[in-house]
Amino acid sequence: PERTLSRKINEAILSVIIEAIYEKDDILEIYLNEIYLGQKGSVSINGVGEASSFYFDKPVKKLTLPEAATIAGLIKGPNHYSPYVDKSRCKDRRNMVLKAMNRKGWLTDNQLKAALSAKVEPAGFKLQGNKAPYFIDYLSRQIETLYPTEVLNSLGLSIHTTLDMQVQTAAELALEKGLARLEKSNPALRREKVEEKLQGAIIVMQPKTGYILAMVGGRDYKASQFNRITQSRRQPGSAFKPLVYLTGLEEFTPASRLSNDPKTYMINGKTWEPKNFLPSDEFNVSMREALAKSYNLATVDLAMKIGLEKIVNTTTGFHFSTPVKPYPSLALGAFEVIPLELARAYCVFAADGMQSYPLSLKDVTDENGNLLKQKHMNIERLTSSSKAFIMSSMLRSVATEGTAMSLINRGISWPVSCKTGTTNDFRDAWFVGFTPDILALVWVGFDNGDSIFTTGSAAALPIWADLMNTIPQYVSENWYKMPAGVVQATVCSESGLSAHKGCPDPEKEIFLKEKDPTVFCPIHKKPGLLDKIFNLIGKDTNDSKT
Repeated sequence: PERTLSRKINEAILSVIIEAIYEKDDILEIYLNEIYLGQKGSVSINGVGEASSFYFDKPVKKLTLPEAATIAGLIKGPNHYSPYVDKSRCKDRRNMVLKAMNRKGWLTDNQLKAALSAKVEPAGFKLQGNKAPYFIDYLSRQIETLYPTEVLNSLGLSIHTTLDMQVQTAAELALEKGLARLEKSNPALRREKVEEKLQGAIIVMQPKTGYILAMVGGRDYKASQFNRITQSRRQPGSAFKPLVYLTGLEEFTPASRLSNDPKTYMINGKTWEPKNFLPSDEFNVSMREALAKSYNLATVDLAMKIGLEKIVNTTTGFHFSTPVKPYPSLALGAFEVIPLELARAYCVFAADGMQSYPLSLKDVTDENGNLLKQKHMNIERLTSSSKAFIMSSMLRSVATEGTAMSLINRGISWPVSCKTGTTNDFRDAWFVGFTPDILALVWVGFDNGDSIFTTGSAAALPIWADLMNTIPQYVSENWYKMPAGVVQATVCSESGLSAHKGCPDPEKEIFLKEKDPTVFCPIHKKPGLLDKIFNLIGKDTNDSKT
């Protein structure tokens, strides 16, 4: 709470009233029964009774002197001095309490000596087998945001969540199997210490409503309650590129040509030479192909053409809370994001340009079944339905002709828009895929940033595919209907402009209505009158021979 003069005055008045009503021993008892003394997952430890059980698995009356001093030492910073966090720091704090007791004459020198020599030995705690623990943690925080405290203090409340336990179970199993598969295929990924093991996270959402169907914030909640979906900050790598291409639709089209040639850029007086992940002999590519095959050089070329400040503005408008700077490396996702915010950004493409709020609960009712009023969370339009449709189409090409072509070999035969992501030195592997009905994001990596020696398509994509194959109720052949603001035209595959009969390889492409190509391809010779006559003569000659 904010420290204000009025608050201090109110606290002073309250303390006077309490002292007038209760004896000092009663006040101390109330304090000791309510004081915050640590955290057990999403549940707070309040009072010395709970703390005694949590830390030493015994009632208060059976605590030894060193154990009692340990709990007393926690008051200043329960999670900082917790024996479950740092035994050495906890022991130093305990010893400080014991020495203070000795100075006050409450302990003899012999008692102090014996207590100081005692080891800090917490009982160890086992979290209850709560289902979807990371989701429950997120829910407990969100409900406090959406409902006033006085409402939540009411008895008999019923909380209706967005969680789908079948999806949650499928996500947990897919992550467990996927990480085990990676460790088996590459022994260098194995770690002995629990806190150093290979990690992963999954978020599954309904893009139009923002409902969170499943949330897996880590490999093992008992080992780590750190939620990598909501709390970690990781570089998205190529998973960020769709926001660059969305910004590019202001000036360009999916057929526009981009340079895939190596270039050198100057950043703060230093040279920067981006490279493609794999060598390519395609030096001039369309926007669609550049995104599908995740070409770094072409993406940076697009970013420099449209302006980095515009990409920053797009990113800020999509409600990323992490700082973004207008550096060329921004185009390649060289900044940190919170995975939940990245998933929310992709929901815009999947939801016709609208961005919903990530929700873990639908509503809360009182004991009489009356619906309680919650804080309203806005749904915003961040881009037009036409641009969202084009982006979904371009991201569908990632699966049909790009870095996620392996999906078909993993049983994903239905339409899906998606993007892979890999960061420098293989520190992070990403895969985000969606349909009109469901969106799922998968991240794999080490908490300390160690390399996982593989890509998003090899590490995260298989986990996503395993998950989707086990929830067929969310899979369908349905796809987006082309909005009125989008048109289809035939273009030359080499120039990206309107094709004529001289273009050897014409192809269909979609455009914003206002950017429908009207200029014909200048690369190939358009058949003239003589060409048409010769063609007709040749055709007649061939017909007579047959």
